[in-house]
Parts: sequence; structure tokens; C-alpha cells
Amino acid sequence: MAFSIRLSDEEKHLAESYAKLHSMSVGEAFKRALFEKIEDEYDIAIANEAYREYLKDPKTYSHEEVGEMLGL
Repeated sequence: MAFSIRLSDEEKHLAESYAKLHSMSVGEAFKRALFEKIEDEYDIAIANEAYREYLKDPKTYSHEEVGEMLGL
């Protein structure tokens, strides 16, 4: 899928400079940035969900305790 975005001259220059610095096309730079943003937001959502679960039952276990529980 192809798409276009409007950038100011300053934004375009910054994007081109960044892409050149990292030896990639501007398209690849935007693609990487988009998917990194999606991944970051997903990680935050999962962390928030885990924290809410922790608040419901704040019991924690050490590595040793988990090993014993699993018979390791």
C-alpha cells in the first residue's frame, strides 16, 4: 500500500536527514517509526493491564519460589 503525507519544508529536510544518517529511504524511516510507535503503545497497554492485575493481588514470588513451584 502506498500513501502520501504533507510535510513542511523543515519537516521534509529533517526526515531526509534522518533517513540519510541511518542509510535508509524516507519511506523506510517512516515505516519503522510507525511500527515502533505501534509496538510501544502495545507494550504500554500490556504493562498497564499487568499492573491492574497486580493491584488486585499484589503477591509476588522470587525466582527460587517459582522454580520450586514448577519443580525445577
